[in-house]
Amino acid sequence: MKKHLFTTGLAICIAAAPLFAQPKREFRAAWIATVANIDWPTRPGLSTEQQQQEMINLLDAYKALNMNAIVFQIRPTADAFYQSELEPWSHFLTGKQGLAPEPFYDPLAFVVEEAHKRCIDVHVWLNPYRTLNSDKIEILNPDHLFFKKPHLFVKYGNQYYFNPALDETRQFVNKVVADIVTRYDIDAIHFDDYFYPYKVKNEEFPDSAAFAENPRGFSPDQKDDWRRNNVNLVIAELQNTIKSIKPWVEFGISPFGVWRNAKDDPRGSATTAGTTNYDQLYADILKWLEEGSIDYVVPQLYWEIGKKVADYAVLIDWWNNYNYGKNLYIGLYASNLGNKKAAPAWCEGNELVRQLELNKNYKNVQGAVYFSGKALLENKLGLNDSLKESFYKYPALVPVNSNIKGEAAAQPQKLKLTKTKTAAELRWNKIEAEGGKTIMYYVVYAFEGKGIGSIEDAKNIVAITADNRLDITDFMKDKKGKYTFTVTAVNKYKHESVASKPLTKRF
Repeated sequence: MKKHLFTTGLAICIAAAPLFAQPKREFRAAWIATVANIDWPTRPGLSTEQQQQEMINLLDAYKALNMNAIVFQIRPTADAFYQSELEPWSHFLTGKQGLAPEPFYDPLAFVVEEAHKRCIDVHVWLNPYRTLNSDKIEILNPDHLFFKKPHLFVKYGNQYYFNPALDETRQFVNKVVADIVTRYDIDAIHFDDYFYPYKVKNEEFPDSAAFAENPRGFSPDQKDDWRRNNVNLVIAELQNTIKSIKPWVEFGISPFGVWRNAKDDPRGSATTAGTTNYDQLYADILKWLEEGSIDYVVPQLYWEIGKKVADYAVLIDWWNNYNYGKNLYIGLYASNLGNKKAAPAWCEGNELVRQLELNKNYKNVQGAVYFSGKALLENKLGLNDSLKESFYKYPALVPVNSNIKGEAAAQPQKLKLTKTKTAAELRWNKIEAEGGKTIMYYVVYAFEGKGIGSIEDAKNIVAITADNRLDITDFMKDKKGKYTFTVTAVNKYKHESVASKPLTKRF
């Protein structure tokens, strides 16, 4: 992901005190970047066993922090971290593009299975246009589409891209996404900030011929609008493609943190960023949010509170006001903590803790995504300690997506408790369902005394589990008296069921 440094001025925010100390629903995720082996695997060509163990280590670390989602990069450069007939295996995986893992396994299928076991949602992260992040064509497999249909590609700077202007490009991107959604039990499709590439100094993106051939009614002085329309078309088409296959699968975008500066647009933010989504990347995020072409947005707010050109405090306030009722999560720059080359704020105290505290003041902010994933293994400046003690002390369900309709899950039945002198286990009937009604996980609640308290208070959650049984031996250790339990089910639409009939037992 691009890490540009820009702006700020200070915003004042007023917020009502939360009903509970921690929200019961909150998106808590990490980006797992595979491009250039940023997060996983740590280098190309590791054995299958090593790759799988590294991923398990990541997932276990996130589970220990009560996180509930990952954003896993599976198509960094028109290649694949999954078995595909459309694109070759990534060289970031095996060291050679087109070479499958040995012994064979499908990394995406493995990640989905292991993550879902831990009640962690899997958002798969694709780049729509990037083909090579260098000019080394020799990296490409001979069977790559680049050689079969060279007219689809352009070189800009020292990199190669699909030409966003071509109908055939959009068709192919939709085909790739449809294949993934059809064959894998994913929870969302996710794009980052790379649409048209970041500007290369003194070089025009080479799409003049495509514009002359198919201007679609745009005049020569409207070329920027035409470029934005190219991206608008693919975004709207992808939303339709995804929902036509699995309507519960979300479509999210993680854009650069500044849509437009106020000097260029009355709706713009009080920033002076040199790059914006709308003007340089031709990504009109607000249009997609307003029209419902995307289901959630994760702006990359990678600047500190108080930064002159792009103040985190200004931008969190702006995105809170311009999310158009769609789910809003904030992209946080965990990798920058302790960076002595960055602004002093990144070394003094913990800038992310300050940002997380500020986020609490905004009712439309429903969570955070951390870049990059390995930073959460390092406990930089005590971030993990703060997350576990202050922000993610209790488990949380992912938010229901406001842009997607869905039905409530079925109610769990026949809650029972088996107790011996040394162990205790809850069981209930497994719910069999299909499609969006399929149960993702169950939520077990416990209350001291006889009767159910609030299931909206996260502190009452004992566990979130993919199984229809739960060992509560450790939970009940040193507890005396009566306790009441109940269980709910959560389906693929993230809707929670009515609570089961309560069960009260004395310990």
